[in-house]
Amino acid sequence: MGSPCEIQIETGTARADARTDAAIEAAFAAAIGEVERLEARYSRYRETSLLSQINRVAARGGSFEVDSETAGLLDYAATCHAESGGLFDITSGILRRAWRFQEGRLPEAAEVEALLGRVGWHRLEWRSPRLVFGTPGLELDFGGIVKEYAADRVAALLQAAGMRHALVNLGGDIRTAGPRADGSAWQIGIRDPRRAGEVLLRVALQEGALSTSGDYERCIEIDGVRYGHVLDPRTGWPVRFMASASVLAPLCVVAGSASTIAMLRGEEGPGWLEALGLPCLWVDVDGRSGGSLARA
Repeated sequence: MGSPCEIQIETGTARADARTDAAIEAAFAAAIGEVERLEARYSRYRETSLLSQINRVAARGGSFEVDSETAGLLDYAATCHAESGGLFDITSGILRRAWRFQEGRLPEAAEVEALLGRVGWHRLEWRSPRLVFGTPGLELDFGGIVKEYAADRVAALLQAAGMRHALVNLGGDIRTAGPRADGSAWQIGIRDPRRAGEVLLRVALQEGALSTSGDYERCIEIDGVRYGHVLDPRTGWPVRFMASASVLAPLCVVAGSASTIAMLRGEEGPGWLEALGLPCLWVDVDGRSGGSLARA
């Protein structure tokens, strides 16, 4: 998943017996196996992944018939695209070719402009189970969905295995599988987007998920201006209003997409989050904050 991941399971007993130990080990193995399965299917970095197969067809133009799991992800991507007014676009991942943050420089405007002609959900046709790429040169990227989907899948597997007190953290996308063993909530810290190592707010989470989008994980600073990895598909440049947005939701895939859409909506993000009705916290680039979690 390209980031640190952890799974915590609590048993509620000081010393587990051999049967409990075996059940926990089996649950861990199933959880890790599920993450590895989704990584193998949807990683853009693996030439053998299903996503790479789709993108080879997309590059030359043509059609591709997908399985039911992938169809579900594409349906959700289409919903996010509509809900965001076209800002959440899984074809925009190709812009990373211009934004090489590890190089510590801004891309040339012409480099970004050239890629914009290959961005746009409207350039493909999606009618389950078939994708049709009428415009050659497109590329899909499930990076804004799959990690969150994986957290939900792992939590469901743990619960099905009888693990009722567990926490899944896939690179900061967090999903619980029940409260802690003593019945208390998991305490989750939301990072301050401008002070490294500082916690802005602690959230008590018994059920559901928490996800944060921000401009501080993959970014560069040029002349005192921070450029983050959340890119506006209309311009190809990073969003500049919000520094971070955190959302609580029953599912991690919902929390993650909502926080990303809020970032993409810029100045409209806070109002959009408020209308969404999910507990949230946002911080803008000037340090102002708001949301229902900030008022709690």
